[in-house]
Amino acid sequence: MITIGVISDTHGLIREQALTALEGSALILHAGDIGGADILEPLSRLAPLRAVRGNIDKGAWTETLPLDDVIEVKGKYLYLLHNIHDLNLDPAGQFDAVIYGHSHKPHNVVKDNVLYFNPGSAGPRRFSLPIAIGKININDHGLVGEVIELDVPRPR
Repeated sequence: MITIGVISDTHGLIREQALTALEGSALILHAGDIGGADILEPLSRLAPLRAVRGNIDKGAWTETLPLDDVIEVKGKYLYLLHNIHDLNLDPAGQFDAVIYGHSHKPHNVVKDNVLYFNPGSAGPRRFSLPIAIGKININDHGLVGEVIELDVPRPR
């Protein structure tokens, strides 16, 4: 089994809880709204890192970040982008997973044999949404997504 760590919408904040939860990942994917180049460095120390640009990611540091990416892991094809509404292709038959962020809402659903996976937001809390990261496990039977809510105190 291979574990892929998934994080999104850090918005310039990398929490120790997120780094701890991502330990042991064979690969880490960041689905955009990174918020600064300094966020990528601690993630890349944990595992190889692939990241895409989100709508808040501006400036010279983002020039090497693609808007979307295709990643192959153990014969499984993953499509990584920030906003699911920018998906301009039918992933069925082409991809095993579509991984995205933007909404800050975790989503873990299989439709037409494609895993649609949003880990939620690992950055600053938005409304009453959870602070979370995700993991995708690849085994002989396919892909299994898991959203992991981080233990971050809620403001009083």
